[in-house]
Amino acid sequence: MVCGDCEKKLTKIVGVDPYRNKKSNRGADGKIAKVSTTKNRLIGADKKATIVGAKCKICKMLMHQAGSHYCSTCAYQKGICAMCGKKIINVKGLRQSTT
Repeated sequence: MVCGDCEKKLTKIVGVDPYRNKKSNRGADGKIAKVSTTKNRLIGADKKATIVGAKCKICKMLMHQAGSHYCSTCAYQKGICAMCGKKIINVKGLRQSTT
């Protein structure tokens, strides 16, 4: 859960080309063009370091989203934004279970 202000801060991840093995992607010699799709170009070495070292402030689990302070499970249960911690919804009368 992310608030409207923090949606702008979310990073984008490049997906793998779904048409990479089609005939239209073959070169003039008939072989499949060699394109390196194993690395994600948008995540640099500096962003990887922040992802690995970041832990949730509540449960101390490792984070999967860069720039977040709370994991998605804790943010959902508390009704807060995962990045800034601002209250999004009132969870007093809701049953917020993760199972």
